[in-house]
Amino acid sequence: MESTSKEINKLRLEYSKEILDEKMVNSNPIVQFDLWMKEALNADIPEPHAMNVSTVSKEGKPSSRIVLLRNFSENGFVFYTNYNSKKGNDISENNCAAINFFWPQLERQIRIEGKLQKVDSKISDEYFASRPHDSQLGAWASNQSEVLKNRQELEEKFVALEEKFAGKNVPRPEHWGGYCLVPDSIEFWQGRPSRIHDRIKFTTVNNEWKIERLSP
Repeated sequence: MESTSKEINKLRLEYSKEILDEKMVNSNPIVQFDLWMKEALNADIPEPHAMNVSTVSKEGKPSSRIVLLRNFSENGFVFYTNYNSKKGNDISENNCAAINFFWPQLERQIRIEGKLQKVDSKISDEYFASRPHDSQLGAWASNQSEVLKNRQELEEKFVALEEKFAGKNVPRPEHWGGYCLVPDSIEFWQGRPSRIHDRIKFTTVNNEWKIERLSP
């Protein structure tokens, strides 16, 4: 353990790919996000839509996990999950949350903060219907975040569902659906040499976006 810790301590990477200036970014952070996401897609980054979602319980205890962004617009950033999961319980008690994208290949990250709200059930229905059949069954099989006796218990449940829905459409479980994070803060981070990074932050002021540069 000590040797591994020492090796981590030696890791150094000098960032030098791009610059980020207030004059370079779009005045609309959603448009700017779209531009950066397109560049991440074109760079063939594995799962560029993977993001860290952080929630906070009613006791003030933070929790984070990686989920996949499935849609974004002026309304916010959408992902899907089990409403009865750890994150779902956190959100029901405190809907303030943060998401973070990190693309080391581009030396970039995007930090987004705001409040989560459930998407319309019709939207969740449409997305669920587009999922692969086995993924649909998985949403039924998993009581996400609950304790399992063993792996076999989950696999047996999945097999039973395969038999139940063989040749049939799988309906969306009521406990599964989408959340939309409505942003009030979006920060774009570009790595720069000597750790003098570029940070451009958008915040909402009277329903308009304010742009500021932050110290790295």
